[in-house]
Formats: sequence, structure tokens, C-alpha cells
Amino acid sequence: MKYTDDMKNRLRRVEGQVRGVLKMMEEEKDCKDVIYQLSAIRSAVDKATAYIIGKNMEQCMLERLKKGESTEDLIQETINLLVKSR
Repeated sequence: MKYTDDMKNRLRRVEGQVRGVLKMMEEEKDCKDVIYQLSAIRSAVDKATAYIIGKNMEQCMLERLKKGESTEDLIQETINLLVKSR
């Protein structure tokens, strides 16, 4: 699979958020603020995961359709990846 710049940028933003939380902890910021940021990180990772899975499914389906192959197993594999990511 080709990982696009958009996919990588999503994870770079998460990386920056994690660094920000570590800084907040070093500065002994309020627990609520740290937890809010951790929640935002989790949400960003979940969205990046779903985006990557979706793009992978799209690429694989297009390849299979061009070859005249079935996509049923691909759909099940995608569902399994989504379930596993939760």
C-alpha cells in the first residue's frame, strides 16, 4: 500500500499532540486538561486508523475490480481490521 502524505501528516499531528501532553505533565498542568488532550489524541488516532483502512480498501477493491476478481473476502478483511482497531 502507498501511504500518502496526508496519512503521514495525520500521525505527525498526533506526535505533536503527544509531545504537548508530555510538556503539560512536566509543567504539572491540571489533570483535567491532560485527560482532555489524551482524549483528543485517541480520537485523532482512531480517525487516522479508519482513514488508512478505508483508503487501503479502496485501492485493493479498484485493483481487484480491474482484474475481474471478487471483493467479498476484502470486505470481510476490512471489517476485521476495523474491529481489531477498536
